[in-house]
Amino acid sequence: MNKKFDVIVIGELNVDLILNQIHSFPEIGKEKFADTMTLTLGSSAAIFASNLSVLGIKVAFIGKVGNDIFGRFCKEELEKKGVDTSMILRNDALETGATVVLNFGEDRANITYQGAMKLMDVQDISDEMLAQARHLHFSSYFFQPGFKGQLNCLFKKAKDAGLTTSFDIQWDPIEQWDFDCNEVLPFVDVFMPNEAELLNVTKQYSLEKALEALEKNAKIIVVKRGNKGSLLWHNESILPCEAFVNHEVVDAIGAGDSFDAGFIFSYLQNEPLLQCQRFANLIGAISTTKAGGTAAFTYYREIMRTAKEKFGYEG
Repeated sequence: MNKKFDVIVIGELNVDLILNQIHSFPEIGKEKFADTMTLTLGSSAAIFASNLSVLGIKVAFIGKVGNDIFGRFCKEELEKKGVDTSMILRNDALETGATVVLNFGEDRANITYQGAMKLMDVQDISDEMLAQARHLHFSSYFFQPGFKGQLNCLFKKAKDAGLTTSFDIQWDPIEQWDFDCNEVLPFVDVFMPNEAELLNVTKQYSLEKALEALEKNAKIIVVKRGNKGSLLWHNESILPCEAFVNHEVVDAIGAGDSFDAGFIFSYLQNEPLLQCQRFANLIGAISTTKAGGTAAFTYYREIMRTAKEKFGYEG
């Protein structure tokens, strides 16, 4: 059955104000300089949606913003990359979220004002919305408290409607990791944490133990490990995949979200899981060649040119 969209992305929407080439770490009561500044589309979910759309997938976004300049900016930036924004919820009484990003090499420090994203919940997602797509991706659980204790209901609703599903849990800013994987993962086809997130959410001290803790309920787990590549768990097997290393990283903002986009792009085309994983590593690496999470993704041919010239990727 043909669907209007390949993927519906549900998640947070905010802008990123990115400060690069910072002279030294900020100190209370002191002023520091940054040599460059970028205002760009932020949020894990939006970066994923934008980059997946540029790769050639039909993507729609469901999120909540204020009727303000940042909300309009997010909507316009998604539309520039071909993402359908007709299901984005706008509220005059709310403000769109924003993140200030301080970059240090391949790492960063962030401060986020959640704004409207705090108030979206499962009741905002109708069966009619989900019926328009063949895959659902959800990102940033801890940034969206409206989904607390309800995320399993959203994924179950998607599975009942015949969608495949993916989930990137993202970091918990208050570091309590109050999340029941066993309640949600039975309805998730691809779980996509990074290594630190996986260890924290399972409360384990090794990747092997963390994966063992989830094996009864998980289907596919792909673990992002930065410049160490990734691990894929499926049917009790753990498969490593080497990174495509960028020796001239501009910043790593959105690299994990771009990894997700690369994986789901291949997954929706029924590629073997190892190919999905390898292409995900590539797309994550390409993200680090430009500032912000989306600047490296303009159109598919240019992405593949970068893949060949910078990383020796031949497909």
